[in-house]
Amino acid sequence: MQVRDSYDSDTAILSLTNGSGITLGGTAGTIGVSVGYQTMGSVVAGQYVYDLELNSGSQVTRLVQGIFTVQAEVTR
Repeated sequence: MQVRDSYDSDTAILSLTNGSGITLGGTAGTIGVSVGYQTMGSVVAGQYVYDLELNSGSQVTRLVQGIFTVQAEVTR
């Protein structure tokens, strides 16, 4: 999974892989995505684009894509 400023941006804001932010559920077919507060704390509020792809060796399948919104914290 990658999150970028725009579709043509060269730099990923976040990049997650199986075992590093992504957990595959095996035969259950689930996918868990988790990003720690330390990592998210360094992401500037704004709108980004993302996609999540499944790479099974010779085949890459995009499972989901869309807009990734980070809102600024209100409570301090």
